Parts: sequence; C-alpha cells; structure tokens
Amino acid sequence: PRSGDPSFGASVLGRFSHPHLFFTFIMANQDPVYVYLRVVGGEVGAASSLAPKVGPLGLSPKRVGDDIAKASQDWKGLRITVKLTIINRQATVEVVPSAAALIIRALKEPPTPKGEGKVHDGDLSLDTIIEIAREMAPRSGARKLAGGVKEILGTAMSVGCTIDGEAPRDVQVAIDEGEIVIPDE
Repeated sequence: PRSGDPSFGASVLGRFSHPHLFFTFIMANQDPVYVYLRVVGGEVGAASSLAPKVGPLGLSPKRVGDDIAKASQDWKGLRITVKLTIINRQATVEVVPSAAALIIRALKEPPTPKGEGKVHDGDLSLDTIIEIAREMAPRSGARKLAGGVKEILGTAMSVGCTIDGEAPRDVQVAIDEGEIVIPDE
C-alpha cells in the first residue's frame, strides 16, 4: 500500500485503530525498557530534566528522582550513571558506577560543595586498584585482569591520585616489564 492509500495506516498499525492505542499496547508489554541517566549521587535531580526521558514512558519524574536519590545514597556528591529498568510503568533503579567514581569513592574524600573544583591527590594501594578492576571486569575491554588493572591505572592518572606513592604511569610500566605480577583471577 502507498501512503496515499486510506488502508496504509491500518496496515502499519495492524489491529490498532489509533496510534495512542498502539502506544498503550507497547507500554503494557512485559518487555523491559532501559534508560541510562548521569546524576549526582544522593541528590534529587530536577524534575524538568527527567521529564523528557521518563514522561513518555508514563512515569512521574518527581517519583523517579526520589527513587534515584534513595538508590544513590552511597555515592553522595559523585557523578554516576544510573540504569532505570522500566517494566509495566514501574521503575527500578540500579547504580552503574564508572571507574573514576569507584576510584574517587575509594579515596574516601568528603563531598565538596557544588561549583568547587576538586583535586583528588590521595594515595591508593595496588590491592584497591585490583579490586576496582575486578568490579569493572564485565565492562572492561581487557581479556586478562592485568589489562583491566592498567585501564583503572589510566583512570587513576586522570583523576590525579597515586598508587602506593608512585605515579600510575610508573606502575603500568612495572606491570608491562613484569616487575609487578597481577594474578589472573
């Protein structure tokens, strides 16, 4: 059928006589919808910024903001990614931390007021870096744990912290040269 044909809409929408009925059917479906958002942990985001993302899915932006704030309480003051899983107009919030957020959290620094730049000049142990690499392993591009540790060391360098008193770049070189051995698991 052509777009000028009166039966064109019916063939596209199938048994749905109106586009809103089609949308209602889609929303009543049991398949989950995933929405990823960058938020500041522990804070209720502005409903105006959530509305375009969750409003069309039939959710209240204010309630979603409250749920995000409650779920991200452990990450107070850090920018993190949250994953909203929406099934039957019910949202569940899951925190998906980045490597930088895990490193800054491991530094145990107090949250800084908004607008102030923060220099993360703390020191972490190599064991902490290995634990972060294990946590990030499913999302890492590395085949072995040593590669994942080197990815986290690169993030530590950009964050600005040191590893056992050394620059992260020096620890990466030591891993490459075999001076530091990272266990496979």
